[in-house]
Amino acid sequence: MAVVYAKKIDGKLEELGRTEVVLNSLNPVWIEKVIVAFQFEIVQPLVFHVYDVDTKYHNIPVKMLKLKDQEFLGEATCVLSEVVTNQTRSLTLNLHIKNGHTGLRNFGALTIHAEETVASRSCVEMIVHCSHLDNKDLFSKSDPFLRISRIVETGGSVPIFKTEVVNNNLNPIWKPLCLSIQQFGSKDNPLIIECFDFNSNGNHVLIGKLQKSVANLEKLHKERSGANLTLPSSHRGHDKVLKGQLFVDQFCEKQQYSFLDYISSGFELNFTVAVDFTASNGNPRNPDSLHYIDPSGQLNSYQRAILEVGEVIQFYDSDRHFPAWGFGGRTCDGTTSHCFNLNGSAGAFEVEGVEGIMAAYSSALHNVALAGPTLFGQVINKAAQIAGQSISYNSNKYFVLLIITDGVLTDLQETKDALVRASDLPLSILIVGVGGADFTQMEVLDADNGRRLESSTSRVATRDIVQFVPMREVHIGQISVVQALLEELPGQFLTYMRGRDIKPRPLHVAPTSA
Repeated sequence: MAVVYAKKIDGKLEELGRTEVVLNSLNPVWIEKVIVAFQFEIVQPLVFHVYDVDTKYHNIPVKMLKLKDQEFLGEATCVLSEVVTNQTRSLTLNLHIKNGHTGLRNFGALTIHAEETVASRSCVEMIVHCSHLDNKDLFSKSDPFLRISRIVETGGSVPIFKTEVVNNNLNPIWKPLCLSIQQFGSKDNPLIIECFDFNSNGNHVLIGKLQKSVANLEKLHKERSGANLTLPSSHRGHDKVLKGQLFVDQFCEKQQYSFLDYISSGFELNFTVAVDFTASNGNPRNPDSLHYIDPSGQLNSYQRAILEVGEVIQFYDSDRHFPAWGFGGRTCDGTTSHCFNLNGSAGAFEVEGVEGIMAAYSSALHNVALAGPTLFGQVINKAAQIAGQSISYNSNKYFVLLIITDGVLTDLQETKDALVRASDLPLSILIVGVGGADFTQMEVLDADNGRRLESSTSRVATRDIVQFVPMREVHIGQISVVQALLEELPGQFLTYMRGRDIKPRPLHVAPTSA
């Protein structure tokens, strides 16, 4: 029998499940699956223990077996990401005895296979528009967006989708929306579709609503007819029917692949880091500096962010060579640079492994004078250039730029312009704010309020590619900086791939014996 554990941060093991007992076998193939919740944003160490179960227990349910009464045959450990990033989604590990002197003795091997418990990959893609909406604004037109909710058995509703905001328009057409079967349940499940007028203070005003199932929406498309929005009225049970209507311009059913479908078919996340070397960080020799390297080994905020993000993402990058830059520092030649190689090399900007980034950062603090101002434009453009070049020869790479900064931006508009240009590329940007500065600007870049970023030429970002987290606000609750930073990344990756109709590569797996 095999027992699967999750290893917690404090080193304790939490049992996730047990296989069945395979009788009298030295080459058991277990059928019982153990369910593990895959969380991209954290490192998930797993421990496997294999036991020889005494035959006198063989009719007892495995959950009831006392492990101390069985003979321990060996253990193996890995990280869940190591399994799911393999093209076969399988990993073979040698068993060993804990703390024992194994010498050359072979304790056997354990093969782990992971599969995703996706009920169905089917989804529905629609383009919808509204006409003749009521105006809720005094000096301009409404800024409408749709919120779609599923009605649940208890009678309440759970939001499953929200469109972007269309500014100043009473006849809005929204970008294609995609709903998976997991979200809407079945085609006959009733959905509530609400149209709101967006207000930046969060008090969105209901313009109108309607209740339709996915099957009803498909019918609207086939019949090319509209459905009237209604508003609850003071007369109970008699909703006011409005002039505004919802139309379904396109409706199609398609396959929707998951993040793991792409990763296990050979798609990679390429990690890049950019560190703030502006003077506002304080003299690195002083203990109150954000760049102070503590002789006791306690990490500063920059080191913590590099280490924690790098530890998660490194499993998704096969060569583990990471571009590493600094910005806002005065380099050896006396010039202030807003994108210099952290390792001090004139040409090669890649370092090896997360340890390589940490070492390059430490040595840069001795060779680079802190200067300023705080400009993001150049490092974003550099990352965008690398991501752009990769499209022409390799469409299975997605780039992740981590910017760690203490400061207020001097080039906010240039940064917005760079981000809007980069929103067409396979690139996400994670920003960690360290220290006590006012990070209001960063919230603007992280367009989580429903409004996409706009460039100086009024071009709107294709998609949201920025996630910002201030270091000081995390660790108060249970979520770490890294979890907060990385939780949107699989979604941003999928938005890019699906928007370009890039599909996972077919797997060419050589047949293997059981």
